[in-house]
Amino acid sequence: MSIDTYKKEVGLMKLEKLISERERIPDCTFPVPVQELLTRYEQLYTGAISDVLREFCLLDQALPGHLQPLRPERTVAGIAFTVKSAPNVQISGEMAFRTEMLTHLKRDHFVVWDTSNDQKATLWGGVMTATAHGMGVKGAVIDGGIRDTHQILEKDFPVFYKHRIPNGSLGRCLITHYQIPIRLGDTVVRPGDVIMGDIDGVLCVPRDIAYDVLVRAEEIKANEKKIFGWVAQGETVQQITDKGGYF
Repeated sequence: MSIDTYKKEVGLMKLEKLISERERIPDCTFPVPVQELLTRYEQLYTGAISDVLREFCLLDQALPGHLQPLRPERTVAGIAFTVKSAPNVQISGEMAFRTEMLTHLKRDHFVVWDTSNDQKATLWGGVMTATAHGMGVKGAVIDGGIRDTHQILEKDFPVFYKHRIPNGSLGRCLITHYQIPIRLGDTVVRPGDVIMGDIDGVLCVPRDIAYDVLVRAEEIKANEKKIFGWVAQGETVQQITDKGGYF
């Protein structure tokens, strides 16, 4: 389809607003340095962040529950770098496109990879881990297979994944896009959003509210510290509820 034909069809169907919304990539800046923001997120836990997102009427920000942490003891936060691939028998051009993608990875990125429900290929392994780790990338969420697990563990690099399988990707899938909005489960992830993962799962925090969510979650953590103190002191459920506590 030519560009002129595409523009004509978009105009006839009046898709401008839909395209603007669906393909929107946030570019707002945070009121604090990115590394400070991410460090503060990493002092929290996904449950508190999820509760705050609920206050913002955002109930679908948790990535699919089948994503499991390779390092459950780690809490990690980073800036979303999105990748999309799909099962495909073609091999030509794959390595060149992957190389191009990797040149755009930056410090503090958190790779979020939509595999189009690929069941047979590995999308992340030891070499990708070493490369990303060396660039200062914070972690990776792979909605599909990983391999070279010992090599990943040696790098102390947080990875969330769907399954493990030894099959390499060449001849089984192609990377088709990167740094575009993607959907994992019910969650739309846009480049630049804040991604946070821990033992309970992975959350996507829209970039334009990420700082406000952080501040509110810190408040919740402080409140819960008080509640745990009241419980430890032996106060009754009613006493704790009367002081604004919850369970």
